[in-house]
Amino acid sequence: MARAGVDALVLRPSPDHRFLGGCGEAYLVVTADVVAQTWDPAALVPEGARRVGVDPEMRVRELFGLAVEADFVPASSVLAPLRLRKEPYEIAAIGLAVAAAEAVLAQARELAWFGATERAMAGRLRVLMAESGCEEVLAVRVAAGEHTAVPAHVPGDRVINPGDALTVSLCGRWDGYCAEVARVFAVAEPPEDFEAMYSVVPAAHAAGLAALRPAVPVAEVARAVAEVIDGSGYGRFASAHVGRGIGLGHDEGPRPGEDTVLAAGMTFCLEPAIYVPDLFGARVADVVACTAVGPVLLGAGPQPLHVLER
Repeated sequence: MARAGVDALVLRPSPDHRFLGGCGEAYLVVTADVVAQTWDPAALVPEGARRVGVDPEMRVRELFGLAVEADFVPASSVLAPLRLRKEPYEIAAIGLAVAAAEAVLAQARELAWFGATERAMAGRLRVLMAESGCEEVLAVRVAAGEHTAVPAHVPGDRVINPGDALTVSLCGRWDGYCAEVARVFAVAEPPEDFEAMYSVVPAAHAAGLAALRPAVPVAEVARAVAEVIDGSGYGRFASAHVGRGIGLGHDEGPRPGEDTVLAAGMTFCLEPAIYVPDLFGARVADVVACTAVGPVLLGAGPQPLHVLER
């Protein structure tokens, strides 16, 4: 805080709040003299404070409610660098979240997909996530057929039919820590040429995984993924987004667009994808821990294309 010229941090319940030990719904205030939870954060901000770091999730009414004469800056300017490297217990907690998400996907294979809509199946997956102990469902994506070629597709009323490609992605928070897992399926039988395209995505995933090592710039991960997809001939259809950090938040550092150098303790959601417009796409996502001895997948990793039989 001193190096950043920040006189106080005011955090509402959020990943930053939890990172510093906050619990419940009260605000957490940190100054040179005080670390306390309170319902009246303005009372703990030092007189004469010139810069106050506020939680990125603060609402406008909360900012006005502070009623302090100071410049507001994002608390992430102080906390984001500290959250980059996870403690061993945090990596273990993320691993448990990944295991829970993968267990839901395993159950998903046994559901009846033929004739159901994307929206209906997304609803069933949300129920399974809640039953798994998920405390917050952050995103459930079900995309069938041509919709698999649409990044961040929102499940709709399209009926899932035999011969469809299918992408299923789950992102949630278990016991405070986030996980995202995405897998690709075919319904009854793969579309023509789909298997050849899909095979490139796990290969790109493997290349990105191999690059996730200490002292490597995070941009090298994106470069390793791009080289595989470019070499396959699908380069113009590759997603520019290959991943981001994950932990208490579902989208945090390190990010490929930044100058961060990987270090032991960082956790990364690796998510290469190919989207061929109007035909089909494929995206896999897994959480990886960067360790002193190299990358460690916190889950099972991409699998051979699975064909759903019902």
